[in-house]
Amino acid sequence: MKRVLKAMTLASMAFILSASLAMAQREGPSAAPVANVDVHSLPPIGTASNFEPRRATAAYLSRISGAARARSDSYFEGGYALLFVDAFFAIALSALLMWLGLSARMRELARRWTGSQFWQVPIYVAQYLTFITLITLPLTIYESYFRERAYGLMNQTFLQWFADQGKAFGLNLLAGMFVITLIYWAIRRARRTWWLWGAGITLAFVAFEMIIAPVFILPLFNNYTPLNQSPLKADILSLARANGIPADDVFLVDASRQSDRISANVSGFLGTTRISLNDNLLHKGTHDEVLAVLGHEMGHYVLDHGFRLLLLNALLIFAGFAFADWGFRALTARYGERWKVETIDDPAGLPVLMALATFYFLLATPVSNTITRTTEIQADMFGINAVRKPDAFATVVLKISAYRKLDPAPWEEFVFYDHPSGHTRIWEGMRWKAEHLNDPDIKAGPVAPQ
Repeated sequence: MKRVLKAMTLASMAFILSASLAMAQREGPSAAPVANVDVHSLPPIGTASNFEPRRATAAYLSRISGAARARSDSYFEGGYALLFVDAFFAIALSALLMWLGLSARMRELARRWTGSQFWQVPIYVAQYLTFITLITLPLTIYESYFRERAYGLMNQTFLQWFADQGKAFGLNLLAGMFVITLIYWAIRRARRTWWLWGAGITLAFVAFEMIIAPVFILPLFNNYTPLNQSPLKADILSLARANGIPADDVFLVDASRQSDRISANVSGFLGTTRISLNDNLLHKGTHDEVLAVLGHEMGHYVLDHGFRLLLLNALLIFAGFAFADWGFRALTARYGERWKVETIDDPAGLPVLMALATFYFLLATPVSNTITRTTEIQADMFGINAVRKPDAFATVVLKISAYRKLDPAPWEEFVFYDHPSGHTRIWEGMRWKAEHLNDPDIKAGPVAPQ
């Protein structure tokens, strides 16, 4: 049948071609033009008719150069090394706990406190998380305080920073005790298929956290106050209503007490939806730049990116739990007697599971980053289409270049970027603008550099 269709198609094309040639022979050559030719100068560079998105992208990127560009690149590239340092440190610490018998001692202490297998787990987890936090504290102080301060990204005193770390530790301790206890309960109940139940428990907790975070967790670290009435607030709420976002207020976050980073957020679910922007964005951004950022954040909400990320990362999490199950059984079969780890439901084996998870997610970094990065690109395009201010989007991208490398190599962006690079994002905006040059609002807007 395919050969018959191909033959019929070729025959039809031959017929049309022969008919066209015959008609051309009957009509003769076309008449030469007799109207006067309109001769005029080409429009100056930068006007709509000769706009070229790649030149505009390069011109925007060139605005950040010299010491500022070098500083940005140095900060972000330093994160590449820290990714491996953190993973190596976590695995080495797990090895230390197992080979020195410290994990087994923590378990024995839990057994002395209670004979219940269920309650032994949270007692062990409390010891484990406290020990891990204390041992890694010097590295945490360097990465999260001194390094941030050296690059001008930290506004807190050490005591203020330490207080926030204390709050985070308390929350992580409670969450860790709860979730890990449930996972070990699933291990005892399900045995060989525990990893399926463990992954499900983890995903359920992540979804729950997404729902409650805007209302109950984030306000523990920052003050959320309603944004004062202004044309900007009216435009933000109008944009929200136009895109079906159920929010009737905009909240301002005092993020400047911690850093100079620009941020905004549309978060929540099932009645907890909240639109917020931090005071850095409000004070450093123009009216159009704030709308460009909020358009991106609204894109996450409208496109159900919370659910999309949860679903795609679920695949990684299920595979990670399966890997941890396989790796634990292989390692304890060989070293379990020396580690004094009896079975997989023994909480003393938690450091082994954590080390395997760390190794797995280190290898999966390009995959997890690609999942997030592609979601961010979708939100970028939604925001550009909703707000229609591509130049404001480009200039606000330049303002976050203090902590994000603008123009990486393609392999860098693929492996290490969980957001599109500045180059990619500005190119998105300029490409969109090239297709809307004749729209009245784009004509009336700012002229992109060339």
